[in-house]
Amino acid sequence: MSLISPACRDALEHWLQTRRALEGAAENTITAYQGDVVEFLSFMTTHHGSTQGLAAISRISVQDMRAWMARTRAGGVSARSLARKLSAVKSFYRWLAEREGFEPTAVLSVRAPKFQKKLPRPLAEDAARAMIETVDLQSQEPWVAARDVAVLTLLYGCGLRISEALALTGSDVPLPGVLRITGKGGKERIVPVLAAARDAVDGYVRLCPHAITSESPLFRGVRGGKLGPGPIQRVMAQARMQLGLPATATPHAMRHSFATHLLSAGGDLRAIQELLGHASLSTTQAYTAVDTARLMEVYERAHPKA
Repeated sequence: MSLISPACRDALEHWLQTRRALEGAAENTITAYQGDVVEFLSFMTTHHGSTQGLAAISRISVQDMRAWMARTRAGGVSARSLARKLSAVKSFYRWLAEREGFEPTAVLSVRAPKFQKKLPRPLAEDAARAMIETVDLQSQEPWVAARDVAVLTLLYGCGLRISEALALTGSDVPLPGVLRITGKGGKERIVPVLAAARDAVDGYVRLCPHAITSESPLFRGVRGGKLGPGPIQRVMAQARMQLGLPATATPHAMRHSFATHLLSAGGDLRAIQELLGHASLSTTQAYTAVDTARLMEVYERAHPKA
């Protein structure tokens, strides 16, 4: 951060601490915010030819913002990533303006570039089941095959993120009727556990050659260490090639499929939002690839006409 003035650096650290303490932002999010704002402030230093203190930062113009956005796009950054960077800059700038008492309109009025949102691609129900069955055949080690099946069953049967499934410990087995999961941003949610998921995990635990204690990771690598996402991603890649499924058939797609199939079976959007741990209902709508007709159907059931 050598291109940033000490005052701006201190302000940035203070803002990040605020996001961490008051909003419960995850560390990965904090790191992304820091990187985005540092890039922005560094650009302003080179753009104006001198280190920009708080007074100079308060005078940033619309033209300055356009120059930054143009330079960022020219560097190969996608419209989606630029929109994320702009959001971080605006958040920092809004906070700084309130703290220092200047007018932030020039920055806040800049519009993010338009981009087409990528809708998740869930698997069809038969494809999701076939994926789990085919993953079971990929390893010559029965306990590894049972492990992979257990992880995928948790993703598809409980809607867990892969990081959440791999964070389970020996204290979580045998799986209870509901799991208390800590997700993104430290948000906690309650997830019902299907019998199929419980049976899959029990089968893995019986075969696992590594001692599973209450303090140890539940899912283990072949050498006994904590299992990372790589082996699960690779075994799914092998299985999808055998099944002729697209590259979008990833561990995260199993979570997408959980939500989509629940909705297709008549599940309530709000309930699915809670199960997934989404802060916003709009995120759940995108996750479940809901079309307009289906949304209207759910809406009319919830709000019948008089």
